[in-house]
Amino acid sequence: MSPDLRTRYLGLELRNPIVAAASPMTATIDSLKRLEDAGVAAVVLPSLFEEQIEHDEMATHDLMLSGSEVSPESSGFFPEVQHLGSAIDKHLQLIGDAKKALSIPVIASLNGYTPGGWTLYAKEFQAAGADAIELNVYFLATSLSDSSAAVEQRYIDLVAAICANTSVPVAVKVAPYFSAFAHMAQQLIATGAKGLVLFNRFVQPDILLDELEIAPHLVLSTSDELRLALRWIAILHGRVDASLAATGGAHTSDDVLKLLLAGADCVMLASALLKNGPDQVRTLLQGMEQWMSERDYTSVKQMKGSLSQRACPDPAAFERSNYMKALKSYSSRFA
Repeated sequence: MSPDLRTRYLGLELRNPIVAAASPMTATIDSLKRLEDAGVAAVVLPSLFEEQIEHDEMATHDLMLSGSEVSPESSGFFPEVQHLGSAIDKHLQLIGDAKKALSIPVIASLNGYTPGGWTLYAKEFQAAGADAIELNVYFLATSLSDSSAAVEQRYIDLVAAICANTSVPVAVKVAPYFSAFAHMAQQLIATGAKGLVLFNRFVQPDILLDELEIAPHLVLSTSDELRLALRWIAILHGRVDASLAATGGAHTSDDVLKLLLAGADCVMLASALLKNGPDQVRTLLQGMEQWMSERDYTSVKQMKGSLSQRACPDPAAFERSNYMKALKSYSSRFA
């Protein structure tokens, strides 16, 4: 008998823990269908960025005011905002089309970093049919005047604004750069987040020596990056009242299994799908089923979190012990 791979994420029943993360792979109905056929349990659509919304609104504002210095009635010559073709319209159309074409949950994504009127579009996502919303907070505190308390409050205010404008569950995709991440996680959940996605991979800049320019440098993840999410999911599992999703570094069935054992409710893939295509999902699911069957695991529910820190009576001591063991075990021919 095959193991039961079902899991729950944000209150949604998933047929297995594999979710397609936001990427070019989830940008068209054709590729979304291929992902569903390959076995993914849910999809996260590409993000609508705060800047896109603000650009569209500003362009419309300028158009509405065009000629107003000549005639105060001129603004009535132009269509209302909702009738203009825009990134927002296209995004809402993708959500609606995806819901019609797929039988698996569709998660919409908003990417922003400041509370403001743009957060009202969470309600539009819900109306378009999104089963949940992923708030992707991409913000790097570079100002010398930005305090840690101010940065954390910005996150909290942003989550509160999104949650206030929708009744579907909201997950927050966050960066790991907090001095007390466990406390920050708890604050986000208390504010209204139903899930955390660990972690956001920031695009790091590079310097082009020939052009003497700074340019973005996108590098796909590898399995070596898995450990950061692995650690924090193991720490948070069973200690916070929220779903936990892992993202960044899962490429093999072993990677997925490790994250589930740590306590992840689902594992999100982007780089693995971009490198190998939708068929990678079948490979991962087959590998999971084989490993679980060989060890008499009957379900994902049974194994989830069995190696989390919750099982350890003193998590802090557990961390210190692992830290010392890792340092002492490494050897070099130059040492």
